[in-house]
Amino acid sequence: MTPQMDNATPHEPNASDEASGDRRRISRKGLLKAALVASAAPLLAGGGVALARDAAATGDGPLALTPECDDGDDTTPPQMEGPYFKPNSPRRTSLVTAGTPGVPLTVSGYVFGRACRPVSGALLDFWQADTNGAYDMVRFDFRGHQFTGADGSFSLTTIVPGLYPGRTRHIHVKAQAPGGRILTTQLYFPNEPRNNTDALFNPRLLMNVRNVGNGRQGTFDFVLDVAQTPGPTDPPTDPPTEPGTSWAAGTSYRAGDRVTYGGVAYRCLQAHQAVSGWEPPHVPALWERG
Repeated sequence: MTPQMDNATPHEPNASDEASGDRRRISRKGLLKAALVASAAPLLAGGGVALARDAAATGDGPLALTPECDDGDDTTPPQMEGPYFKPNSPRRTSLVTAGTPGVPLTVSGYVFGRACRPVSGALLDFWQADTNGAYDMVRFDFRGHQFTGADGSFSLTTIVPGLYPGRTRHIHVKAQAPGGRILTTQLYFPNEPRNNTDALFNPRLLMNVRNVGNGRQGTFDFVLDVAQTPGPTDPPTDPPTEPGTSWAAGTSYRAGDRVTYGGVAYRCLQAHQAVSGWEPPHVPALWERG
Protein backbone atom coordinates (compact mmCIF):
# COMPACT_ATOMS: atom_id res chain seq x y z
CA MET A 1 0.00 0.00 0.00
CA THR A 2 1.03 3.61 -0.47
CA PRO A 3 1.03 5.77 2.67
CA GLN A 4 -0.34 9.28 2.80
CA MET A 5 2.11 11.96 1.79
CA ASP A 6 1.88 13.72 5.16
CA ASN A 7 3.75 10.77 6.71
CA ALA A 8 6.80 11.47 4.61
CA THR A 9 10.00 13.00 5.78
CA PRO A 10 10.26 16.42 4.05
CA HIS A 11 12.14 16.16 0.77
CA GLU A 12 15.22 18.39 1.13
CA PRO A 13 17.77 17.18 -1.41
CA ASN A 14 19.80 20.39 -1.24
CA ALA A 15 20.52 20.19 2.49
CA SER A 16 23.99 18.99 3.50
CA ASP A 17 24.53 15.38 4.53
CA GLU A 18 26.94 14.29 7.21
CA ALA A 19 29.99 12.43 5.93
CA SER A 20 28.88 9.05 4.68
CA GLY A 21 32.26 7.44 4.01
CA ASP A 22 33.04 5.40 0.93
CA ARG A 23 30.01 4.14 -0.98
CA ARG A 24 30.32 0.48 -1.92
CA ARG A 25 29.59 -0.21 -5.57
CA ILE A 26 27.76 -3.50 -5.12
CA SER A 27 24.21 -4.40 -5.93
CA ARG A 28 21.97 -7.21 -7.09
CA LYS A 29 20.73 -5.76 -10.38
CA GLY A 30 23.66 -6.81 -12.55
CA LEU A 31 24.10 -6.33 -16.28
CA LEU A 32 21.19 -4.06 -17.05
CA LYS A 33 22.61 -1.14 -15.08
CA ALA A 34 26.29 -1.66 -15.86
CA ALA A 35 26.73 1.66 -17.63
CA LEU A 36 25.45 3.65 -14.68
CA VAL A 37 28.52 3.05 -12.54
CA ALA A 38 31.08 2.02 -15.12
CA SER A 39 33.91 3.71 -13.22
CA ALA A 40 33.35 1.73 -10.01
CA ALA A 41 36.11 -0.61 -8.80
CA PRO A 42 35.21 -4.28 -9.31
CA LEU A 43 33.80 -5.97 -6.22
CA LEU A 44 32.19 -9.32 -5.52
CA ALA A 45 28.75 -9.96 -4.11
CA GLY A 46 26.33 -12.83 -3.62
CA GLY A 47 28.95 -15.42 -2.77
CA GLY A 48 31.60 -14.36 -5.25
CA VAL A 49 29.67 -13.44 -8.42
CA ALA A 50 31.28 -10.45 -10.14
CA LEU A 51 28.80 -7.71 -10.96
CA ALA A 52 28.33 -6.94 -14.63
CA ARG A 53 28.00 -3.24 -13.88
CA ASP A 54 31.72 -3.32 -13.14
CA ALA A 55 32.55 -4.70 -16.59
CA ALA A 56 34.13 -1.42 -17.70
CA ALA A 57 36.93 -1.99 -15.18
CA THR A 58 38.13 -4.88 -17.35
CA GLY A 59 39.20 -2.43 -20.05
CA ASP A 60 36.29 -2.91 -22.43
CA GLY A 61 35.12 0.68 -21.99
CA PRO A 62 31.73 2.02 -20.88
CA LEU A 63 28.76 -0.15 -21.73
CA ALA A 64 25.85 1.27 -23.70
CA LEU A 65 22.73 1.72 -21.60
CA THR A 66 20.17 -0.90 -22.52
CA PRO A 67 16.50 0.09 -22.60
CA GLU A 68 15.50 -3.54 -22.05
CA CYS A 69 15.50 -3.44 -18.29
CA ASP A 70 12.48 -5.57 -17.45
CA ASP A 71 14.51 -8.70 -16.73
CA GLY A 72 13.20 -9.25 -13.22
CA ASP A 73 13.57 -5.55 -12.43
CA ASP A 74 9.93 -4.82 -11.74
CA THR A 75 9.27 -2.08 -9.22
CA THR A 76 10.20 -2.89 -5.63
CA PRO A 77 7.15 -4.41 -3.92
CA PRO A 78 5.53 -2.44 -1.08
CA GLN A 79 4.97 -3.71 2.44
CA MET A 80 3.04 -2.45 5.43
CA GLU A 81 4.39 0.46 7.47
CA GLY A 82 3.81 -1.24 10.82
CA PRO A 83 3.22 0.44 14.18
CA TYR A 84 6.68 1.93 14.76
CA PHE A 85 7.11 4.62 12.11
CA LYS A 86 7.83 8.18 13.30
CA PRO A 87 7.91 11.16 10.91
CA ASN A 88 10.58 13.86 10.92
CA SER A 89 13.58 11.60 11.43
CA PRO A 90 16.99 13.32 11.46
CA ARG A 91 18.98 13.50 8.26
CA ARG A 92 21.98 11.20 8.61
CA THR A 93 23.66 8.27 6.91
CA SER A 94 24.80 6.57 10.14
CA LEU A 95 22.44 5.34 12.86
CA VAL A 96 25.20 4.31 15.27
CA THR A 97 28.03 5.68 17.37
CA ALA A 98 31.32 4.07 18.38
CA GLY A 99 29.72 2.52 21.45
CA THR A 100 26.48 1.25 19.90
CA PRO A 101 26.02 -2.47 20.75
CA GLY A 102 25.28 -4.93 17.99
CA VAL A 103 26.78 -6.46 14.84
CA PRO A 104 27.93 -3.65 12.50
CA LEU A 105 26.02 -3.51 9.22
CA THR A 106 26.39 -1.38 6.12
CA VAL A 107 23.54 -1.33 3.60
CA SER A 108 24.29 0.24 0.23
CA GLY A 109 22.87 0.27 -3.26
CA TYR A 110 21.08 2.42 -5.81
CA VAL A 111 17.66 3.80 -6.60
CA PHE A 112 16.52 3.35 -10.19
CA GLY A 113 13.44 4.21 -12.22
CA ARG A 114 11.62 1.93 -14.63
CA ALA A 115 14.17 2.45 -17.42
CA CYS A 116 17.13 1.43 -15.21
CA ARG A 117 18.36 4.99 -14.94
CA PRO A 118 19.44 6.35 -11.54
CA VAL A 119 17.17 8.59 -9.51
CA SER A 120 19.20 11.35 -7.88
CA GLY A 121 17.92 13.16 -4.82
CA ALA A 122 15.58 10.29 -3.91
CA LEU A 123 14.50 10.20 -0.27
CA LEU A 124 15.24 7.07 1.77
CA ASP A 125 13.88 7.08 5.33
CA PHE A 126 15.06 4.08 7.40
CA TRP A 127 13.92 2.79 10.79
CA GLN A 128 14.62 -0.47 12.61
CA ALA A 129 14.83 -2.28 15.95
CA ASP A 130 17.95 -2.20 18.12
CA THR A 131 20.03 -5.30 18.82
CA ASN A 132 17.48 -6.40 21.44
CA GLY A 133 14.53 -6.10 19.06
CA ALA A 134 13.14 -2.88 20.57
CA TYR A 135 12.06 0.28 18.72
CA ASP A 136 12.76 3.68 20.25
CA MET A 137 9.50 5.68 20.21
CA VAL A 138 10.76 8.53 22.45
CA ARG A 139 13.83 9.73 20.58
CA PHE A 140 15.06 8.86 17.09
CA ASP A 141 17.46 5.99 17.83
CA PHE A 142 17.92 3.83 14.74
CA ARG A 143 15.98 6.25 12.59
CA GLY A 144 17.28 8.52 9.87
CA HIS A 145 16.73 9.74 6.34
CA GLN A 146 19.09 10.56 3.48
CA PHE A 147 19.04 11.40 -0.24
CA THR A 148 20.66 9.53 -3.09
CA GLY A 149 23.63 11.02 -4.91
CA ALA A 150 23.78 12.05 -8.55
CA ASP A 151 24.40 8.40 -9.50
CA GLY A 152 21.39 7.21 -7.48
CA SER A 153 23.58 5.65 -4.79
CA PHE A 154 23.03 5.48 -1.04
CA SER A 155 24.87 4.02 1.96
CA LEU A 156 23.55 3.38 5.48
CA THR A 157 25.69 2.52 8.52
CA THR A 158 23.76 0.69 11.25
CA ILE A 159 23.66 -2.68 13.06
CA VAL A 160 21.91 -5.96 12.37
CA PRO A 161 18.44 -5.49 13.94
CA GLY A 162 17.38 -7.81 16.73
CA LEU A 163 14.42 -10.17 16.74
CA TYR A 164 11.07 -9.67 18.39
CA PRO A 165 8.04 -12.00 18.58
CA GLY A 166 6.37 -12.84 15.30
CA ARG A 167 8.91 -11.24 12.94
CA THR A 168 12.11 -12.14 11.19
CA ARG A 169 14.99 -9.64 10.95
CA HIS A 170 14.08 -6.66 8.79
CA ILE A 171 14.70 -2.98 8.14
CA HIS A 172 11.88 -0.58 7.29
CA VAL A 173 12.26 2.07 4.61
CA LYS A 174 10.25 4.70 2.79
CA ALA A 175 11.56 5.57 -0.67
CA GLN A 176 10.41 8.57 -2.70
CA ALA A 177 11.64 10.09 -5.94
CA PRO A 178 11.53 13.92 -5.98
CA GLY A 179 7.87 14.84 -6.29
CA GLY A 180 6.86 11.19 -6.56
CA ARG A 181 4.73 8.80 -4.58
CA ILE A 182 6.09 7.14 -1.45
CA LEU A 183 7.04 3.47 -1.52
CA THR A 184 6.91 1.91 1.95
CA THR A 185 8.61 -1.47 2.20
CA GLN A 186 10.95 -3.68 4.26
CA LEU A 187 14.33 -5.29 3.61
CA TYR A 188 15.18 -8.83 4.70
CA PHE A 189 18.25 -10.94 5.47
CA PRO A 190 18.95 -14.27 3.72
CA ASN A 191 19.24 -17.57 5.59
CA GLU A 192 17.21 -16.39 8.58
CA PRO A 193 15.20 -19.27 10.16
CA ARG A 194 12.23 -16.99 10.78
CA ASN A 195 11.95 -16.14 7.09
CA ASN A 196 9.96 -19.37 6.81
CA THR A 197 7.42 -18.39 9.49
CA ASP A 198 7.06 -14.61 9.07
CA ALA A 199 3.79 -13.99 7.21
CA LEU A 200 5.11 -10.67 5.83
CA PHE A 201 8.40 -12.03 4.49
CA ASN A 202 8.84 -11.54 0.74
CA PRO A 203 11.90 -13.14 -0.93
CA ARG A 204 11.89 -10.36 -3.55
CA LEU A 205 12.99 -8.03 -0.74
CA LEU A 206 16.03 -10.06 0.31
CA MET A 207 19.26 -8.12 0.49
CA ASN A 208 22.54 -9.60 -0.71
CA VAL A 209 24.52 -9.95 2.53
CA ARG A 210 28.09 -11.03 3.19
CA ASN A 211 30.30 -11.20 6.27
CA VAL A 212 33.16 -8.72 6.37
CA GLY A 213 35.44 -8.81 9.40
CA ASN A 214 33.31 -8.54 12.54
CA GLY A 215 30.39 -7.05 10.65
CA ARG A 216 28.18 -7.54 7.62
CA GLN A 217 27.60 -5.77 4.32
CA GLY A 218 24.20 -5.75 2.67
CA THR A 219 23.24 -4.45 -0.76
CA PHE A 220 19.88 -3.72 -2.33
CA ASP A 221 18.65 -1.68 -5.30
CA PHE A 222 15.27 0.00 -5.24
CA VAL A 223 13.26 0.32 -8.45
CA LEU A 224 10.64 3.05 -8.16
CA ASP A 225 7.64 3.55 -10.41
CA VAL A 226 9.20 6.56 -12.08
CA ALA A 227 8.71 7.16 -15.79
CA GLN A 228 12.00 7.41 -17.66
CA THR A 229 13.12 7.41 -21.29
CA PRO A 230 13.60 4.95 -22.86
CA GLY A 231 11.01 2.85 -21.08
CA PRO A 232 11.24 -0.87 -20.27
CA THR A 233 10.38 -3.44 -22.88
CA ASP A 234 8.19 -6.50 -22.65
CA PRO A 235 9.29 -9.10 -23.55
CA PRO A 236 12.71 -8.26 -22.10
CA THR A 237 16.14 -8.99 -23.54
CA ASP A 238 16.62 -12.16 -25.54
CA PRO A 239 17.42 -15.16 -23.32
CA PRO A 240 20.93 -16.58 -23.52
CA THR A 241 21.33 -19.79 -25.48
CA GLU A 242 23.77 -21.44 -23.05
CA PRO A 243 21.99 -24.48 -21.60
CA GLY A 244 21.73 -25.33 -17.93
CA THR A 245 19.92 -27.83 -15.74
CA SER A 246 16.25 -27.19 -15.07
CA TRP A 247 15.43 -25.41 -11.81
CA ALA A 248 13.82 -27.72 -9.26
CA ALA A 249 12.44 -27.15 -5.76
CA GLY A 250 14.41 -28.96 -3.05
CA THR A 251 17.72 -28.58 -4.87
CA SER A 252 20.69 -27.00 -3.07
CA TYR A 253 22.25 -24.37 -5.34
CA ARG A 254 25.65 -22.71 -5.01
CA ALA A 255 26.60 -19.22 -6.15
CA GLY A 256 27.43 -19.39 -9.84
CA ASP A 257 25.24 -22.41 -10.63
CA ARG A 258 23.34 -22.14 -13.93
CA VAL A 259 19.74 -23.27 -14.44
CA THR A 260 16.95 -22.81 -16.93
CA TYR A 261 13.38 -21.99 -16.02
CA GLY A 262 10.62 -21.38 -18.53
CA GLY A 263 13.15 -21.57 -21.34
CA VAL A 264 15.29 -18.78 -19.83
CA ALA A 265 18.79 -19.15 -18.34
CA TYR A 266 19.60 -17.91 -14.83
CA ARG A 267 22.76 -17.72 -12.69
CA CYS A 268 22.62 -18.26 -8.91
CA LEU A 269 23.74 -15.26 -6.82
CA GLN A 270 23.51 -16.76 -3.31
CA ALA A 271 23.78 -20.32 -2.04
CA HIS A 272 20.37 -21.59 -0.93
CA GLN A 273 17.97 -24.52 -1.00
CA ALA A 274 15.20 -23.93 -3.51
CA VAL A 275 11.59 -24.00 -2.33
CA SER A 276 8.33 -23.64 -4.20
CA GLY A 277 7.57 -19.95 -4.73
CA TRP A 278 11.23 -19.02 -5.11
CA GLU A 279 11.37 -19.67 -8.84
CA PRO A 280 14.16 -17.62 -10.49
CA PRO A 281 11.92 -14.95 -12.10
CA HIS A 282 10.41 -14.14 -8.71
CA VAL A 283 13.56 -13.77 -6.59
CA PRO A 284 16.15 -11.45 -8.21
CA ALA A 285 18.09 -11.48 -4.94
CA LEU A 286 18.87 -15.16 -5.56
CA TRP A 287 18.91 -15.45 -9.36
CA GLU A 288 20.29 -13.25 -12.11
CA ARG A 289 19.05 -13.68 -15.64
CA GLY A 290 21.82 -14.53 -18.05
